[in-house]
Amino acid sequence: MPEFPFDWVDAFTDSPFGGNGCAVVHGGAHLPEAVACAYVRETSLVECTFTGPSEVADIRVRYYLASREIPFAGHPTIATVAAMRDRGMIAGDQITLETGAGIVPVDLEGNRIVMQQVAPEFGPMPPADLVARAISLPPDAIVAPPQLVSTGLPFCITVLRDHAALKSARLEGAAMADLGHALGSDGSDMMEPFLVTLQGMSATGDTFSRLLLMPPSPPEDAFTGSATGAMAAYLWRHGLMPKTSFTAEQGHLMGRPGQAEVSRVGPADAIAGVRVGGKGYVMMRGTVDLPERLDRLA
Repeated sequence: MPEFPFDWVDAFTDSPFGGNGCAVVHGGAHLPEAVACAYVRETSLVECTFTGPSEVADIRVRYYLASREIPFAGHPTIATVAAMRDRGMIAGDQITLETGAGIVPVDLEGNRIVMQQVAPEFGPMPPADLVARAISLPPDAIVAPPQLVSTGLPFCITVLRDHAALKSARLEGAAMADLGHALGSDGSDMMEPFLVTLQGMSATGDTFSRLLLMPPSPPEDAFTGSATGAMAAYLWRHGLMPKTSFTAEQGHLMGRPGQAEVSRVGPADAIAGVRVGGKGYVMMRGTVDLPERLDRLA
């Protein structure tokens, strides 16, 4: 059975047990989806990445949930670059990643890793009462029209009135399915709302967010870099964030505080990209034996 080097990285933190964990499997991009997803389930993480050679960028990165491959994800991007830097695999202060969402340039600025997500795409705006049912809150807890936004991966951005509403949110399965259909999902993607308040959890934070997840993923994501980019684009477009650069926080309620610095490329009404930067802490290094085909486990 082939052996692959891997690193377990906490992203959007410089401390162990903070931010969001991701296992980076070096050289495993050729493995089939069934094997990669089984590995994610084995780790009990939300996402893992598998890297390989690229003809159009410095390296190819594939992103997996427990259930499927996705085109892009934020905290695994930070984790992947942190792992590569830790292994001495990056020369210079910039690297480009081939992802399912396109080429993602990443700058290394001291101990901070800054990725530039693609220009935002603004999608449908589902009824607030439908989103409220999906997160088990009254409609007046939502203070701005929810909207599907993507900077590489789509999220239903939902602004809540305060931390109390954020803490009380719970996903409701039947309403989540209705919301997914309203947002154009075929059922393979539940389109969990990304919940944000315009109040940081710490003295330096400008926003605080949560992403609750449906099975087979863990119940909550500690820090969601791709959703943070989409959220920032939404706030700028709707005039809810006066700063061109701000500090986003997530994970504190899980005991895994994470923080990102977010800035935009271009004006608020014509955003060309969103830069999301954070740190990464490599917790574990080792090797993993993975089958080339899942049926070999039978």
